[in-house]
Amino acid sequence: MPFQEIDKYKSLDFFAKQIVEGFITGLHKSPFHGFSVEFAEHRLYNSGESTRNIDWKLFARTDKLFVKRFEEETNLRCMLLIDHSSSMLFPLEGQGQFPHPNKLTFAVYASAVLTELFVRQRDAFGLALFSDKVDLQTEVRSSSSHQRYLYSILQQQLAPVDQRSLPHRPTSIADTLHLMAEQLHRRSLVVIFTDAFVRPDQREPLFDALRHLRHCKHEVLLFHTYHGPLELDFEFANKPHWFIDMESDRRIKAVPSEIASRYRDDMQQLFAQIRQHAMRYHIDYVPADVDRGFDQILLPYLLKRSRHM
Repeated sequence: MPFQEIDKYKSLDFFAKQIVEGFITGLHKSPFHGFSVEFAEHRLYNSGESTRNIDWKLFARTDKLFVKRFEEETNLRCMLLIDHSSSMLFPLEGQGQFPHPNKLTFAVYASAVLTELFVRQRDAFGLALFSDKVDLQTEVRSSSSHQRYLYSILQQQLAPVDQRSLPHRPTSIADTLHLMAEQLHRRSLVVIFTDAFVRPDQREPLFDALRHLRHCKHEVLLFHTYHGPLELDFEFANKPHWFIDMESDRRIKAVPSEIASRYRDDMQQLFAQIRQHAMRYHIDYVPADVDRGFDQILLPYLLKRSRHM
């Protein structure tokens, strides 16, 4: 098992249970809803039955008593989508290192924490790994054995990677999201972990795919992973550097000061567009700067969500 030198994080299972125990202590609700109901229709009120579900607003308009009928839904179903393209391995020195993991390590541990919450609530969950295609997709189940199976898959994503043997996996986010929108059970929770590194001409397809998920009645939670100092603020020493595309291995040599302004403008535009479209489609958008540390991203979000349930 990796990270044996750090007892606190020596296994996914221990880590997830520890985080969840600390989070739910003192809370009256879990951060995700479990069993829920959906309005179906009205029917006339029968004398002597409970008045709990009478629609008083309708009574005010019609002067007749109607009762709301509901259809029971199953427990929440969640699909965890992890972008494991090569760019998610940045920074390589943050692989498996806490409290400042790289993007993929953050996604792995955050997914482990969420599955622990789902198991406790008897909600169903599955996992999909994608790059330019869906590389792996599990069934959606709610058992502890299924959780252990997912942990074995997640653990494999933490295997050390050397710069010299870096896999060059490109990304096709939009295609994956379109596929999931159609495949998943209606009204699922879709949790996406991605750095969303797409060219300007690929942005509209990404936004169309997010809209497709919402059109299919899925709830969407987007963790937008990035390394703030280097990938957003471009804080490199002002001397010649080789900049390498981790997905294609394309390389350019440049002095940071000569390209920093244009780079920052483009990244700020990308982030603003993603945030704007997330708000428009009622998507829960969480910027996840892995340089801030794991505890400064996931836990504040879960606490915020629990207050709104």
